[in-house]
Amino acid sequence: MDTKELQEILENNKLWLNGKGGERANLKNTILQNADLQGANLQYVDLQGANLQNADLSHANLSHANLQDADFQGANLQDADFQEANLHDANLQDADLSHANLQGADLQYADFQEANLRGANLQGANLKGVDLFLANLQDTNF
Repeated sequence: MDTKELQEILENNKLWLNGKGGERANLKNTILQNADLQGANLQYVDLQGANLQNADLSHANLSHANLQDADFQGANLQDADFQEANLHDANLQDADLSHANLQGADLQYADFQEANLRGANLQGANLKGVDLFLANLQDTNF
């Protein structure tokens, strides 16, 4: 997907969020590897099965987004907002989630191997089937 097409989809999502027409963004199974989405508003976006390996989503708003089965391996997710997002079965290996807000997120069976969760907020998150043994949990809020 080219940058112009992605920007148009996200602009329509913004209109939809503000009740001014547009439509909810559907980026299911989209390849966004290495994408620069720093600070992007991705609220309620459907990114199920998307490839976001090594993408920069730092400071992005992904609250209420559908991220089930998405691949965030090696992604920069610092200070990202995943509040109430669906990350069921997501791949977060080697991702940097330092200071990310995962409050109330569905993290069932997500893979956090070697992930950096330093200072992240996991309050109220569903951690069923999650192994955090190899993750950096320094200052993480449960």
